Amino acid sequence: MRSMVLVAVVTLLAAAMPVNAADASFADFDRRARAGERLNVVFFGASLTWGANATDPQRTSFRALVARRLEAAYPEAHFTFHDAAIGGTGSQLGVFRLDRDVLSRKPDLVFVDFSANDDIHSDNPETLASYEAIIRRIIIEARAPVVQVIFPFMWNVAAGSTDGMKRRDAHLAISAAYGTACGDAIALAIERVGAKQTTIERLWPVDGVHPGDEGYALFADAAWEAFQKAVAAKRVCAAPQKMLHADTYMRSARVRISSLSPLPAGWRVSRPHVVSAYYDMLMSRWLDDLTVAGGTKSPPAEKLKVRVSASMIMLFGEQTTRSGRFRVYVDGRLVEHQHPRTKKMEKEFDAGWLAKMCGGNVHLTQVIVEGLDPSVEHTLEIEPVLEADQELRIESICVAGGSAMVRRAER
Repeated sequence: MRSMVLVAVVTLLAAAMPVNAADASFADFDRRARAGERLNVVFFGASLTWGANATDPQRTSFRALVARRLEAAYPEAHFTFHDAAIGGTGSQLGVFRLDRDVLSRKPDLVFVDFSANDDIHSDNPETLASYEAIIRRIIIEARAPVVQVIFPFMWNVAAGSTDGMKRRDAHLAISAAYGTACGDAIALAIERVGAKQTTIERLWPVDGVHPGDEGYALFADAAWEAFQKAVAAKRVCAAPQKMLHADTYMRSARVRISSLSPLPAGWRVSRPHVVSAYYDMLMSRWLDDLTVAGGTKSPPAEKLKVRVSASMIMLFGEQTTRSGRFRVYVDGRLVEHQHPRTKKMEKEFDAGWLAKMCGGNVHLTQVIVEGLDPSVEHTLEIEPVLEADQELRIESICVAGGSAMVRRAER
């Protein structure tokens, strides 16, 4: 009996023990910065990280203000600051951007957004799993300390309380488990508005999603205070052996369609546009190429058919005002989905709805299916449904879970 108890205790201790903890240290970052080393700082997130509605996002966004504070605190350091923010995206896409846009920068410190876009009131298990995978991989693979930032929309602060914000609670729990710093701008904004130090109208003078300069200054205050506390406490970020949420997104792949040659008739490899509706959605910054179906003088595009082993599938590419519709079949069954704007169930995906709403080129980010059996190889078919001169522009098929594999299907 005693040996069984001992085994149980050892097992519990092993589950709680951190993985690769030694180097993801705020104290080490502080030491290196004071010593004048060259350091990379990445700001990873969406439009609140980019600084939409700031008078000058390169100077008055949260990331610009934090960068300025780092330079003032460490005048001998040589910083390179990397903007890795695409507006209107969440942590599910973030997983598939992590290698290209964050880890490739060899970061020494990373600020991670996504709490707002993943829906602060939701505890959706898929996006909690994708968010935790981002934090975990940065700590384990980059061995860089992480500052999680929890940003509000206007109505979150107008509520006057954080009650019911399930994602905030979950992200705070992830922070506690991984030893990250966490800048909670929701609580700070509620506190300052309640104390009449500012007003909601001053923080969000243009729209309820993106703050103005004063709002971004508050965001920077929350992030900077969290960073300073972590440095003072000599905090070390460490990944616990057992994840708080599913490990689905710890194995993922972003497979460029251009690599799945030969392509079906009517598909060709091209490039993203170098103009866009918004700079953070300038897809020449975020895509390596595009595979395009349809367009002027193109033959009718056949179905693109691949084999997939994974539990979730999403597409990443570019929308234009000429983008048309497409159907998706998984294992021969037509996939229905809820339109992101109308919330109606549809049998076709609209690859241009956001571009038409914004009046210019933007990202195409579309979750196709979740909850597949990852032990089974599935058939994925993408069928363009295009009118004359319309097109479909996709860079990659993104998969997570299981072996996270995409291969060309034999015809």
